[in-house]
Amino acid sequence: MDRPSRAIPFITMKRNPFGALLDKTTPPEGLLLLVLAVLIGSSTGLAAVVFIQLIALIQNRSYGTVQFLFPHLGTWSYVFVPIGGALLAGPLIAWFAREAKGHGVPEVMQALVLRGGRIRPRVAIAKIIASALCIGTGGSAGREGPIIQVGSALGSVTGQILHLSDDRIKNLVACGAASGIAATFNAPIAGVAFAIEVLMCELQVRTFGNVVIAAVSASVVSHIYLGARPAFTVPSYTMDSPVTILFYLLLGLVAALVGVLFIRMLAWFEDIFDNWRFPLSLKPAVGALLLGLLGFLYLQLPGITVNNQIAPQLGLPLVANIPPIYGSGFTFIEEALHGHTSFLIMALLIFLKPLATSFTLGSGNSGGVFAPSLFIGAMLGGAMGKLFSAWQPELAGPSGAYALVGMAAVFSACARAPLTAMLIVFEMSNDYALILPLMLTAVTASYLAQYLYPESIYTSKLARRGIRFEQGRDMDIMQGVHVREVMNREPLTIKTSQPLAELYQQFQETNLLGFPVLDDKNSLCGIVTLQDMERALSQPEINIRGLTVEDVTTTDPVTVYADEPIWHAIQKMAPRDLARLPVVARSSEKQLLGLISRSDILRAYDIGIVRKQRGQLLKEQITLRRQHHNDFMEFSLKSKHNAINIQLKELGLPKAINVVSVERNEKLIIPRGNTTFSSGDIITLFGNKESIDEAYLKFTGKRNKIFN
Repeated sequence: MDRPSRAIPFITMKRNPFGALLDKTTPPEGLLLLVLAVLIGSSTGLAAVVFIQLIALIQNRSYGTVQFLFPHLGTWSYVFVPIGGALLAGPLIAWFAREAKGHGVPEVMQALVLRGGRIRPRVAIAKIIASALCIGTGGSAGREGPIIQVGSALGSVTGQILHLSDDRIKNLVACGAASGIAATFNAPIAGVAFAIEVLMCELQVRTFGNVVIAAVSASVVSHIYLGARPAFTVPSYTMDSPVTILFYLLLGLVAALVGVLFIRMLAWFEDIFDNWRFPLSLKPAVGALLLGLLGFLYLQLPGITVNNQIAPQLGLPLVANIPPIYGSGFTFIEEALHGHTSFLIMALLIFLKPLATSFTLGSGNSGGVFAPSLFIGAMLGGAMGKLFSAWQPELAGPSGAYALVGMAAVFSACARAPLTAMLIVFEMSNDYALILPLMLTAVTASYLAQYLYPESIYTSKLARRGIRFEQGRDMDIMQGVHVREVMNREPLTIKTSQPLAELYQQFQETNLLGFPVLDDKNSLCGIVTLQDMERALSQPEINIRGLTVEDVTTTDPVTVYADEPIWHAIQKMAPRDLARLPVVARSSEKQLLGLISRSDILRAYDIGIVRKQRGQLLKEQITLRRQHHNDFMEFSLKSKHNAINIQLKELGLPKAINVVSVERNEKLIIPRGNTTFSSGDIITLFGNKESIDEAYLKFTGKRNKIFN
């Protein structure tokens, strides 16, 4: 091969001792993943324990130190402490691991979709420290998002160290995510549900079992250090009348509106701060300032100011009087669950908590959205429960029951994960009596929120990056690959006039499950599947010997055009779970051009990923162009250019140039020395600008106007 080897330096990766040991011992795959699941679950459980204790330590030390050093600050301490925490967390995120920014789960989902589940090891360290600083000093965020990201990073790093396949790494990432929920909330079942509903695209017995084992391991470790007590102590609530279910239904509808409000508010602040030309390391401090002012104003409200204002004068610790809009707010949630909070305060917090969380996470600080959504739900449910109790005291029941159900409703509306919402509230409260209202409100809120706003709080950020996460896959990728690129252009067909016995023989010989059916003029008549034939054979009153293919053919089949994106084919297959679609011409739907099946769609997804990553690589070079001499260039060859019918080795390109790829007839070719160029080829070059200009001249016979 005559291509220059100096254009892009390559590093030879040495297999680490763990990977080498794995290659030598070759343990059974199931046993290996089981052991790794236990290891990841236990490690995540320990990380959760350290994280929770670190938050408590930072909270006590930060507010205690400020109260000791500056006793006259009073409630102004709630402004300065969050800013101090943000000034420490901001540089850590900006300079060490930017993936630690925000609530973490979207970054895990992006790694699953685009990078085979690969997450940098430093993310786990940065996320724990930055999130502990944020939450411990009053940032309005939860601790579950960071632990999900930390657990996912542990799973990913373990898989990378052992050089496992992408599918195995993704499974270990799901194990880490489930372990994070299980350890943080003492909710192993909900952790498994979260991994399946939000992260995993498929449910297989092997992968499901590993996730369960990991969640159990994390819960065991959490019980050892933190105890087995549920997150909330809730009175035993019951549904006194079947009519009460209507109140819960109304709660589910309103929860959908509140959930969408929270998603859109957080997205709006994220866009505002992302587009603001200001040092990334200082943006969290600006958000903390806004949060501090909001908390200070909250403490000035009637009925709230008295106790909090005199607390420092009485020697009471500041940490005992932190406003509920700070941190996860679990203490205030428990008061709402017992019905000990006023209607006005809860109604106000429905709007203040999303605003506080948007200030915190939108500005780039680190934390989760799980706990804030539960807090908002408890406030919404408690407030509506107060209204229902005042209107129909005999039917409605206590407001605390609505606060409990509201937690599941708002989280379900935000995350579009009703099963997780039901299970986590059930496990956190250890109360089964309200399972029917939980199921109804969670599903209602999820469906209505999906109708009002298609993106969840986890996928909203990805969608704005051009990644549409659905069923574990990036749906935008399917928009960039057309049916004609992956369809079978010469599918096996069968004629309508052929006997049924020949169809049966063709099924046996080919092991295929369906064929397009053509008439004597080779026009498409329909499609026949193995199920169609078995259905005919199962009817004893029919004389099988006299049957032809036409008698069992499904006429007027669902078809797709060759120039449509793969996503359209998926949409047409989904309603009836079709396994294959005939591809027809736009000029005549009776003209069969090919056949597309599920396996073709999976191949299309792989092609789309390669294209998208290639496009992102080229896009990312825009910044490098301004800072370095190296550059990418892409151009198309025309029939009059010099390189037509010339081999790569004959062009005499500069040594500083690398011909990255050649795209020909929508197929990607890695060029060799004997690669001959043709008209229409799309050439991608990499090298310094001067050499690219010279290479372009040799390819085309003219100077490049972009660089000159």
